[in-house]
Amino acid sequence: MSETQTSAATTEPRQAVKKTRVGVVVSDKMSKTIVVEVERRVPHALFKKIVRKTSKFYAHDEEAKAKIGDKVRIEETRPLSKLKRWKLVEVLAH
Repeated sequence: MSETQTSAATTEPRQAVKKTRVGVVVSDKMSKTIVVEVERRVPHALFKKIVRKTSKFYAHDEEAKAKIGDKVRIEETRPLSKLKRWKLVEVLAH
């Protein structure tokens, strides 16, 4: 009985866990696209002081819900254009 359970489990496709990030919208001037700046705090390699590093992500915003200054959650997705690899999941704060 346990053999059939293990064989059935291996034939089912595995659902990938998608990365999510929380950041602030810095631009909404494009059509259906927002630019989200994500900040992370990491220790400096030599001096061990905590420093802030930022990254910008282009995200798909179908209904144009997010505005500049909003705190948003984005999720990775398939490539939508040359730069867009993320989509808007929710607006956390205005």
